[in-house]
Amino acid sequence: MTAGEQRRRTFWQILLFAAGLLVLTVISAGSVYLVNKARDDSKWVVHTLEVENQINALLLEIRRAESGARGFLLTHSADFKTDHDKAVAAIIPVLDRITRLTGDNPAQRDNIEKLSAAIETRLGQFAQEMDFVRQSQPDKAIAMVREAAAANTTSAIGSVAGAMIQEEEGLFRLRSTNADRSQTLAASMTGIGSGLVVLLTLISIWLVRRSARARDDAELRLRDANLNLEATVDERTADLREANDEIQRFAYIVSHDLRSPLINIMGFTSELEELGGDIFRRIGGLTHVPADGPPLPSGEVRLEDPDRQLSGDFSEALGFIKSSIAKMDRLISAILNLTREGRREFEPVKIDTRELIETIVSTLAHQAAEAQAEIHIAPLPNIISDRLALEQVFSNLIDNAIKYLKTGIPGEIRIRGRTKLGYAIFEISDNGRGIDPKDHQRIFDLFRRAGTQDKPGQGIGLAHVRALVRRLGGTMSVSSELNTGSTFTITLPITWNTSNRNADR
Repeated sequence: MTAGEQRRRTFWQILLFAAGLLVLTVISAGSVYLVNKARDDSKWVVHTLEVENQINALLLEIRRAESGARGFLLTHSADFKTDHDKAVAAIIPVLDRITRLTGDNPAQRDNIEKLSAAIETRLGQFAQEMDFVRQSQPDKAIAMVREAAAANTTSAIGSVAGAMIQEEEGLFRLRSTNADRSQTLAASMTGIGSGLVVLLTLISIWLVRRSARARDDAELRLRDANLNLEATVDERTADLREANDEIQRFAYIVSHDLRSPLINIMGFTSELEELGGDIFRRIGGLTHVPADGPPLPSGEVRLEDPDRQLSGDFSEALGFIKSSIAKMDRLISAILNLTREGRREFEPVKIDTRELIETIVSTLAHQAAEAQAEIHIAPLPNIISDRLALEQVFSNLIDNAIKYLKTGIPGEIRIRGRTKLGYAIFEISDNGRGIDPKDHQRIFDLFRRAGTQDKPGQGIGLAHVRALVRRLGGTMSVSSELNTGSTFTITLPITWNTSNRNADR
């Protein structure tokens, strides 16, 4: 598959995914809207039925009140009076419910006002009728009944209630139609959306199968390429390992062979120093010196000013030569140590890291006391690694932390550790002179140092430490500012085993 075909396929897949997402979003939003609208329409239909039921209940209670009043007037039976009182007590609550239910309809609010006035009049008539009966004045009660019949109060109540029921019937038809339409639209959208989803699913399946076949073909070609690549990598790795071993052998031979002429130079320098002494003593013996001068110590001669200057220059030159020879000897020794260490096979063992560092600290106790430094060791994770390499790593870092503390300020060195994702992270912090950020990489270079050169060293320690950490499968970094101390962070695998031994070689 070409790059253009791959881009086009990716484009269509993204477009299909976006279309499917858009369809699902529209279906979901439309379905939610229509379902909510259908629910609201159904609620209004139920609301209309409730209003009609309450109006009919009101008419029923008024009829019960009339029946109870007439029965009590004719028979004076307490049962009729009880039934009348219950009906009268139920009329006002039912009227209040109707008022609340129809408050959203202006036409019904007008009808409620008329209905309330008529009901209030009729309840007053009921009360007068019952009072006349209790006062044993049946004639007045009968007259009151006739007066109420002549005023058509009950008919007015029925007429207003009938108008309200007709209004609710119209609303019922309208709201039922709306509810049916909403449900139909919701069902239609669901069906259309489901069909689109099925169509998109079929297209997706087709594209996935097509992509799967293309992927299988690509994996087959990649597998063939990997076989060739692995063979090439193995060949290159063997070449690199052989070249690395050759470099180490060459460095060892060169540094070892350099010691022979260096030893000769050191020997001849000593002979030259003795020869110079003999020469200047003979010069002193040949020089005419006043007899009244102070006596000289045994083995020394008195020289005139030019000869004395020449003797001093000669001694100074020999001193420079001897110091340079000593420095070169230390560098050659360091190179030999590095080459020997590079050839050493690491042996992973389980290490109690805290015990290891406490042992190192105890060997540096004298230097720490002289520097007025306190070393704090926090709980540290145990790891499986090469013990000798770890001793060299931590010894060098702790020794540097003590060596580069600020003069006259009590030193604090803290060693902390934690674990994360299969790695142990160690931090060695101090409150020393610090390192300029521009020198953070320089300090890890071989034979290079940073800052004031007032401490002994060849610039090999940190380079060697980082090389060891890398061979152990870890990383090393520094965080520091001038005059604020330094923190060296070492990350090592918790379990370094034979599967990654000497992986960097």
